[in-house]
Amino acid sequence: MRRIINPRNVQIDPEILKGFKDLLKIYSPSCVVADAQERYGVMHSYLRPLTREARFVGPALTVRLEPGNQVDCLDALAVAEAGDVIVVDAAGETETSVWGGLMAGLCKMKGVVGAVVDGAIRDTDEIRDLGFYIFSKAIVPRSTHSPFSGRLEPIEVNVPIQCGGVLVRPGDLILGDEIGVVVIPLEKAAETLEKARAQAEKEERTRERIRQGKTVEELLAEFGRL
Repeated sequence: MRRIINPRNVQIDPEILKGFKDLLKIYSPSCVVADAQERYGVMHSYLRPLTREARFVGPALTVRLEPGNQVDCLDALAVAEAGDVIVVDAAGETETSVWGGLMAGLCKMKGVVGAVVDGAIRDTDEIRDLGFYIFSKAIVPRSTHSPFSGRLEPIEVNVPIQCGGVLVRPGDLILGDEIGVVVIPLEKAAETLEKARAQAEKEERTRERIRQGKTVEELLAEFGRL
């Protein structure tokens, strides 16, 4: 069986990460970042947050599971660091939960800020009570075979994956809010942050003009788009 646990080999500039955290304070940060990336990096709409309060950003710690033979994600905790977002490629399977309340509790203890699971989760009442932010494709009571078989493989950690139809590499930034999830490639993070800040400022000026009673035509003349 395959079991690959790769160490962290990339780091985000702390100032860039702080800038994206500041964006979490604005309206609809996922939309602003998606616009800044010209619609690139938006995960599929079937990934929904467990709670409306879900709002996070951080570097991706990626996990790939094998279709039809899915196991628990505990190995990810061996390399998880505070501030990480765990992103799981569970092949979109909806009838086997790969994440539950105990995993969420362990992540909270490690300082993991959120998770995105392209597959199923369970124990949602416990996860809510923990205040852990997670997106998933489905919710189902059926667990993996790990508690019964004792096996934690096959699994790959910190490898490139597909999640929600988007390529995610270890260290790419993951931003989620109640609207959806966006992936920011690490090498484009600084450029995207600059564009997102400009977009957010433009939107705030537009809101002010609306409060002043400006018409659609006047807004388009000033800003070029709405």
